[in-house]
Amino acid sequence: MDLGGRTWRRLTAVVLVMAVAVGCTGQGEGAGGGKDEDLLRNHDWTQLPGTTAQNGILRVSALDRHIVEQDSSGGQPNPPLNLAGPHLKSGGDFTVTARMSGVGDDGGDSWLRLYGRVPVIYDEWRQERPSLRVGVTADGQVKVQIWDGEGDEPTTSKSFDCGCSGTVTLAVSSIGDTLRVQADGRRLGTVRDPGVFAEGTVWFGLEADASEDERREGWRLTQLTARAESGDSLRVIKAPQLRQEQSEDSLRARAADVGRPFDVGAALAENPLLTDARYRALAGSQFSMLTPENAFKPQFLHPRRGVYDFRDADLLVRFARANDMKVHAHTLVWHEALPDWMRETDGPEEVRQTMLRHIAMVAGHFKGKVAEWDVVNEPMSDDEKSYTNGDRGLRSEQSPWFEAMGEEYIDEAFRAAHRADPKARLFLNEYGVEEEGERWDALYDLVKRLKERGVPIDGVGFQNHEYAPGDRIDPETFRSHVRDLAELGVQARVSEMDVPIDEDEEDGRQIQADEMAGKLRVCLEEPNCTSFSTWGLTDRYGSTADTKIYPPRTADSLPWDAALRPKLAYERLLDAFDEA
Repeated sequence: MDLGGRTWRRLTAVVLVMAVAVGCTGQGEGAGGGKDEDLLRNHDWTQLPGTTAQNGILRVSALDRHIVEQDSSGGQPNPPLNLAGPHLKSGGDFTVTARMSGVGDDGGDSWLRLYGRVPVIYDEWRQERPSLRVGVTADGQVKVQIWDGEGDEPTTSKSFDCGCSGTVTLAVSSIGDTLRVQADGRRLGTVRDPGVFAEGTVWFGLEADASEDERREGWRLTQLTARAESGDSLRVIKAPQLRQEQSEDSLRARAADVGRPFDVGAALAENPLLTDARYRALAGSQFSMLTPENAFKPQFLHPRRGVYDFRDADLLVRFARANDMKVHAHTLVWHEALPDWMRETDGPEEVRQTMLRHIAMVAGHFKGKVAEWDVVNEPMSDDEKSYTNGDRGLRSEQSPWFEAMGEEYIDEAFRAAHRADPKARLFLNEYGVEEEGERWDALYDLVKRLKERGVPIDGVGFQNHEYAPGDRIDPETFRSHVRDLAELGVQARVSEMDVPIDEDEEDGRQIQADEMAGKLRVCLEEPNCTSFSTWGLTDRYGSTADTKIYPPRTADSLPWDAALRPKLAYERLLDAFDEA
């Protein structure tokens, strides 16, 4: 049966069997089913955030990861999934069985998540796609939640009295169009399935909800198996190879012929990188540098005080090394993408120590693995008053770092990053400084002061987000700023370029291509410009999508469209290299 895009019998319902006992589910033949496949042993679970693997057992701890919006509001849950481990490809009915130990022992909830489609993480926002979440709550109930891909919140949420605790065996079977929930042979009730697994894939996530007790130890997964039902097919798929075939007809091949060290890159996300083969092939073959779109931000890898998890970020580094790509790491210090606890820190000295500890731990973890860091991201203010008062154009609003230390936080951050990784090049990254005006003037003056104080700043990243026609800047203006930095002994790079165009914009694709190629051409002609990167590579996962609706409406802003077809912008970027 061809599952690659054809419509086939929709997988429906899931039977959930929950039993409070040890050893109540074994290997072998199920009723009307095939042989159980062991998903836990002989498969890689070491890359699943929030877990520790030992002797074939997974300990699941609470990460409490959340995604906040740009104004620091919200707090959308961002639980992890096992991108680098096994997933299922099913041709029909199937059963997944999990044995969970330590359930309810420490006052928290324990969850198994089965994703029919992997979520998309945009810039500071998560698009939920069809999935099923089932678990045992702290009060011993069995709870089922279903997402249908049409909203952030589950469309179905139902609890059943169970009295479950200790060791619980959970079996999930997709049979028919009704979810039948059982515990220890007792039917608890039914839940309708909207077709969570209609595409025939199942990805796995494990979660431990945070409780008020910071010492919560979580729970343990001691068994995970899958089997086909009613003679249907079921395959266990391992994670793909990271190494991609290279091509001489690519952006990175052109960059290698520039005659000096020069990189062409894109911001990449780990979810599509491990689950979308065409995205993965383009990322590995077209670029010599990657920027982690989200995985290096504090709310992703430092979600709780004293709790770090580098697994998603490590995946991107592994991909880069497998494909001989550099990593431009983004970002150490920013006023956005912060976990709540970082904003709740009291007292200037405590804020300072929080920042320094974070830099030391994160930059130290990646020492020797990344080439460059965005040490400080977007320090310039959007408030016009800040350019005439004592703030010198620096952002004070919503920045715990400036509020605690003033401008000195930038000096401290760069010095701490240099101590942690002396060989990495260190950048300040900012938007809206490609054009003339007080924002650029204030940034230039800041860089000049930093150099005069001996701060180890190597370069400035010009984001080049051209969200509206008014954002489109003459390349010669950008060139003048690159040259101004050269006089200070500072490098430059295009760090996050995208050019959204409207459907009704006349010659929009031509304008998009001209804007991108024009900025690249400046970089190739100015010796202190070291790289050119776009913020994403394809509109399919581009962060400029309209996320006010579900599912999001993709924008037209990047070199490849939502079908991963190259646009005129891609061709013009190739031409710019050839003309250099």
